[in-house]
Amino acid sequence: MLNYKRYRRNPVINYPEREWPNKEIEKAPIWCSVDLRDGNQALIEPMIVQEKIEMFQFLVNLGFKEIEIGFPSASQIEYDFLRQLIDRRLIPDDVTVQVLTQCREELIDRTFEAIEGCKQAIVHIYNSTSTLQRDVVFHMDRPEIIDIAVKGTKMVKERAAHFPGKIILEYSPESFTGTELDFALEICTAVQREWQPTKEEPMIINLPSTVEMNTPNVYADQIEWMNKHFENRESIILSVHPHNDRGTGVASAELALLAGADRVEGTLFGNGERTGNVDILNIAYNMFSQGINPELNIEKVNDIIEIYERCCKIPIHPRHPYAGKLVFTAFSGSHQDAINKGVHALKERNSEIWQVPYLPIDPADIGREYEPIVRINSQSGKGGVAFIMDTYFGFKLPKAMHKEFANVIQGISEKQGEVSPEQIMDCFRKEYLDQKEPIHFRKLRVDDLGGSVQSPFDTRVTVIYTDHGVEKLFEGVGNGPIDAVQRGLQEALDIRIKVLDYEEHALQSGSNSQAAAYIHMLDSDTGHVTYGVGVSSNITRASVRAIFSAINRLGLGERK
Repeated sequence: MLNYKRYRRNPVINYPEREWPNKEIEKAPIWCSVDLRDGNQALIEPMIVQEKIEMFQFLVNLGFKEIEIGFPSASQIEYDFLRQLIDRRLIPDDVTVQVLTQCREELIDRTFEAIEGCKQAIVHIYNSTSTLQRDVVFHMDRPEIIDIAVKGTKMVKERAAHFPGKIILEYSPESFTGTELDFALEICTAVQREWQPTKEEPMIINLPSTVEMNTPNVYADQIEWMNKHFENRESIILSVHPHNDRGTGVASAELALLAGADRVEGTLFGNGERTGNVDILNIAYNMFSQGINPELNIEKVNDIIEIYERCCKIPIHPRHPYAGKLVFTAFSGSHQDAINKGVHALKERNSEIWQVPYLPIDPADIGREYEPIVRINSQSGKGGVAFIMDTYFGFKLPKAMHKEFANVIQGISEKQGEVSPEQIMDCFRKEYLDQKEPIHFRKLRVDDLGGSVQSPFDTRVTVIYTDHGVEKLFEGVGNGPIDAVQRGLQEALDIRIKVLDYEEHALQSGSNSQAAAYIHMLDSDTGHVTYGVGVSSNITRASVRAIFSAINRLGLGERK
């Protein structure tokens, strides 16, 4: 039995005056990528300098204006990487690099040495503030912890005064989610008073969910409480840095935005320590799906995946939101049917607003293809098979035919698993289009009888066919070619059949277009029914081929 009694609930705050539940996200935050620091340090095989440069340039192309490049005071490879960015002038003027350092003098000195020649930089200092870490790691009380943060701020301020470029301070009370709110506010305010930010020259206060410790609503309460109690709030850019220990990093970030956060630090696809950082792409695509400009260039998700997987050596999960190979795929029959109907309705209405069941966005808008939307396995239903036949091959199967053909495909999928569109088409060809034995239609002549008084029929057909390889001919009269062929076949084969339904459509546009015809036929002697399908550039021939297809599928050519 799980020993759940070893654990206890983390405390929540009593904050009934919360306002964030009534708010909506209306715009993108300031994005800061930490792929090259938090993301990179979590890799089994960290990126080499060249891979870091490639990733940095890609993040710039995606539209990130703030990029944390690492911990140059603690790692030679990160120091060398930053120097290459500066010396090779790879940092655009509108992009600010961010460097992380602890509040220790030798590390701060090394950090300023690393950013020498940089036009602008965010110097990010931090120290841990939680009750647990104060107790078991640092063995310090509140004033001692505050003193570390203030002294670190003072050292950065002194060096920034002599730095030729622009320095923005970022302070993080690490392990914020485990810190008493009054103490978190006290230490942030102490740093703020030492730095003296203004509305024109603000500082960043970053409140990280270093370890997710509670539900996202609790994090939102913490963020809103801090947001409302800061001194000189307009001089602060309120940032959040959620992790994903409870699997709710995206929700925590989104609720934090409702609670007043201006900025989000995270990584592509959520790579990071333990279960990862918050997935910036997930949040950005969520915004996009709500009609909000995410202010990132994320139209080509496949390109993002390719570079990420190559540099990070981590595959994207097939069910990863928006990016996974299977996220725009439906195996469920009811889902497939709804997607099929939704896509058709969208086309028919010529709507500019995307509304398709089970597809929150149009996959094509982010560089995905329609091809994998519906895939067929043993759980799929008739709607999915019909969707494949229409989308891939242009056959708009009559509704009553959906189940008949889907049953054939299900028999295959139960034996082998997923069935590809090509296999489905091969099966359709075998089951319907190639049903030419034992009765095989060859030639047709249609004569218009002109509706004379002597005959109640207006059409005569002359059909040449083969019966078990032997060429034969029959004539038939009726009200139109289909009726005439049906009557002629009944007499020639000594059978009783009835055409229950008939549908046709063009397979493709243009002068060389072909037509598909579908005949729903009843064997009056046995009560069996089936469909036959025919294709031809001539709609009458397509219809006759469909009749012969149905005859063979019912086994009527063998009854003699």
